Amino acid sequence: MSSESLKELLVDELKDLYDAEKQLVKALPKMAKAAYDEDLKAGLTEHLEETKEHVARLERVFKLLDETPKAKTCPAMKGLIEEGNEALEEKEASCVRDAQIIGSAQRIEHYEIAAYGTVRTLAETLGEDEVAEILQMTLDEEGEADKKLTAAAATINEAALTE
Repeated sequence: MSSESLKELLVDELKDLYDAEKQLVKALPKMAKAAYDEDLKAGLTEHLEETKEHVARLERVFKLLDETPKAKTCPAMKGLIEEGNEALEEKEASCVRDAQIIGSAQRIEHYEIAAYGTVRTLAETLGEDEVAEILQMTLDEEGEADKKLTAAAATINEAALTE
């Protein structure tokens, strides 16, 4: 594969991620509002602000690559969000529903971790060091969000046992 087609792949993957992050900016407020646990609600709201920064970083990355920021529909994120919305509609506010919200949020985080790891590695291969650094910052934040969700799950799952 030539560097030209590898760059096209990078840009295509970035367009997918750009759409994924924009979808998440719309979905996170609904998840936060539905959360029963105040700490979970606060964590999701905090991650919304990080996600808005992720969108801005992707716009910066497009600029560095001399590309126009453009989204390409990300069906994977659409499906993950739809799956999460089902949990919000099926159950009343409770620790059990919070456990479902955490599960949905972690599936989303794992998708983002995989996607950011992919684009970071493509950028490194192409010698786009500044782009790779920006993408690594977001990758690190996604990993931290996943760890926070795991910690929240430990507490919320215990509380769900007593409901």
